Amino acid sequence: MKKYHVYFLTNKNNTVLYIGVTSNLLKRIYQHKTKEFKGFTAKYNCNKLIYFEEFDDINSAIVREKQLKAGNRKRKNDLVNLENPNWNDLSDNWLFQF
Repeated sequence: MKKYHVYFLTNKNNTVLYIGVTSNLLKRIYQHKTKEFKGFTAKYNCNKLIYFEEFDDINSAIVREKQLKAGNRKRKNDLVNLENPNWNDLSDNWLFQF
């Protein structure tokens, strides 16, 4: 069964947050880290995965992404702090799979 993910990226100083949704988290993180696409994450050097949620249904993932984007920065920070208090890059060593 295909999985979908909502994810948060930040920069090395944890000052910028980006929220996205994808059907292939590993590939998408690779694209962010290599700046394959020019846009917000490339401009602000957001390539550190700090949070993600998994879904079985793309519609559920999209609804959750919109809900998270609508929240204020404190609520987003609180969510990350609950699951990843040190704001570590959760994708460390993932790229060795390529």
